[in-house]
Amino acid sequence: MSGLNPRGVWAIYRYELSRTVRTVWQSVATPVITTALYFVVFGGAIGSRIHEVGGVGYGAFIVPGLIMLSLLTQSISNASIGVYFPKFTGTIFDILSAPLSSLEVVAAYVGAAATKSVVIGLIILMTATLFVDVRIDHPLWMIAFLILTSVAFSLFGFIIGIWAKNFEQLAIIPALIVTPLTFLGGAFYSIDMLPPIWRAVSLFNPVVYLVSGFRWSFYGQGDVSVAASLGFTAAFIVVCLAVLTWIFRSGWRLKP
Repeated sequence: MSGLNPRGVWAIYRYELSRTVRTVWQSVATPVITTALYFVVFGGAIGSRIHEVGGVGYGAFIVPGLIMLSLLTQSISNASIGVYFPKFTGTIFDILSAPLSSLEVVAAYVGAAATKSVVIGLIILMTATLFVDVRIDHPLWMIAFLILTSVAFSLFGFIIGIWAKNFEQLAIIPALIVTPLTFLGGAFYSIDMLPPIWRAVSLFNPVVYLVSGFRWSFYGQGDVSVAASLGFTAAFIVVCLAVLTWIFRSGWRLKP
């Protein structure tokens, strides 16, 4: 097709956001309540034993990890469900035959999923301030990491939504891979607290780089360098875009 179709992109984007309004308890309230419970349990139980990590109170230290945990799962869930349902109902063919390029389709779905994830992340941040004093040393970088991470994992979720053939496959990667990697990626502790061999093993966990960069934007400290965090996030986005380019060109799991 020639030229851009901002009206078509906006239509899909607006429709996807409207689903959040219709399912507000599931889309917004549930992750916020769940994260608050994580905060109460980890902050109360473990925080009574570990008062500070790197000069930061433990309750405040885990805030970036809690936000990142919700950000990753919500980004994947929002994007995967967004594209899976049109496949499930057969309306995906209407979208593919519309005057929209593959880039515009991805931008609409991923943009809506990332927007919802960023909003939820900010709500969780505001909720956390009710429990502890949270400081943000680099607010612009915090927003940048928030957006980049949401976009990266929304792209990943979009790929999962295309790959999945049923609801079980839709949930298996976030539940069995992403969530455990987040728990083991320094969300609730610094990997510097681990023995040297386990710290070396942890560096192969990609979530470590996301949590570390995000925590640095809050407290000016992280387990790895900011450059490494940004580099991993950018590389992940490039890989996801390359995979999606191949999917739309080949029609893999999009066309009968």
